[in-house]
Amino acid sequence: MNTAYIIQRLLLALVVIWGVTFVVFMIVHIVPGDPARVILGPYQTEERVQAIRDRLGLNLPFFEQYTTWLGKVLQGDLGKSLITSQAVGPQVVQRAGPTIELGLASLLMGSVIAFPIGIVSAVKPGSKIDIIASIFSQIGVSIPSFWMGILFVLLFSLTLRWLPPSGYTPISEDAGEWFAHLLLPAVTAGLVSGSIQTRFIRSAMLEVLNQNYVTTARAKGLSERVVIYKHALRNAMINIVTIIGLQITALVSGIVIVEVVFAWPGVGRLSLDAVLDRDYPLIQGAVLFVAVLVALVNLGIDLLYFFLDPRIEFA
Repeated sequence: MNTAYIIQRLLLALVVIWGVTFVVFMIVHIVPGDPARVILGPYQTEERVQAIRDRLGLNLPFFEQYTTWLGKVLQGDLGKSLITSQAVGPQVVQRAGPTIELGLASLLMGSVIAFPIGIVSAVKPGSKIDIIASIFSQIGVSIPSFWMGILFVLLFSLTLRWLPPSGYTPISEDAGEWFAHLLLPAVTAGLVSGSIQTRFIRSAMLEVLNQNYVTTARAKGLSERVVIYKHALRNAMINIVTIIGLQITALVSGIVIVEVVFAWPGVGRLSLDAVLDRDYPLIQGAVLFVAVLVALVNLGIDLLYFFLDPRIEFA
């Protein structure tokens, strides 16, 4: 493993995280809305509004506000919420757990669906299974996640009464209730992820199955299972892992809608509430968490390439 490459990727990740926080900080300040009026309400005098703005530092120039925030972040302080005056760091950490749980469950759900369907449809192109897989993939990509979530709530919660429609229970309190609340949002996000993964797994497997070494393996008399899983799938994993990495980043951004539909107390819902309240420090804290998470995922995917194929050299 090339240590210089890892250091280079870490430095690049830091630059990307800085750029994301700067752009989001700028956009939030440009969007119309005043946190001081949110705090005081719409029927307050201009003097009181200006006093709140002075106390919160909102009247300072943009770059001074950003550099002040960035300096505190480098010291481990994400600031305090403009609305509740609570520390941002603990709020983000508290919401990070449910978001990571839902993201991992959705990714697992999507992968469990995508791998067998994608592999079988690649092994038997043009078959009924391949046609069904294509239809499933198209439906999963076409239906919005919020609409799918609402349909699941209507069917499994209100009609069949099998699962709770919304809410969250920590796994430390009751594992059964935690799983019951997790299932619907995980399936909602997982079906979208799984439909996208299915198409790329099928494509990656088709490309590999047409290679000469697969033909040679079959000519040697190896069983079809060994040919597919030991030779074809192993060599297709480079492309598949890349798609899964992209799906993780897509889940982080798309999971906001699922959290809102199912009242899931994650970072996505926290971000939405912060945007509506123009709570700048809370927005920046949530964005920083997402940016760090995505950067770590991308770095992990890059390093995973080496373990999948030791012949890869990092320049």
